[in-house]
Amino acid sequence: MSLSTELARGTVMPIVLSLLSEQRMYGYEIVKTVNARSNGVLEFKEGTLYPLLHKMEGLRLIKAKWEDGPSGKARKYYGLTPKGTRLLAESREQWEALSGAVHSLLLGG
Repeated sequence: MSLSTELARGTVMPIVLSLLSEQRMYGYEIVKTVNARSNGVLEFKEGTLYPLLHKMEGLRLIKAKWEDGPSGKARKYYGLTPKGTRLLAESREQWEALSGAVHSLLLGG
C-alpha cells in the first residue's frame, strides 16, 4: 500500500524523535529502521531525511556527534536533547487524540 505524501508528512518528525528515544542512530540507520518496521508502508529516503535532521538540530531537538562505526568509517550519530524528549511526549499525546478521533470517524469505532 502506498500512503499519500500529505497524509504521512506530519508523522516524520515524531517518528524520528521516537526512534532516537530508543537509541542514538545515524541517518541511514533511521531510514532502514523506518522502512523495516513499517513493512515498507512508510518509505523514508535519505534525501528527505537529512534536511529534516539538519532542521531538527537547528531547533535543538537533537544533537549530532561524529563517531567511528563498527566498520571504522566515521558516521554522524543523532540523539535526543531534553527539548526533543519534551516534544516527543507532546507529539505522542497529540497522536493518541488524533488517531482515536480519526479511527472513530472513519471506522465508526
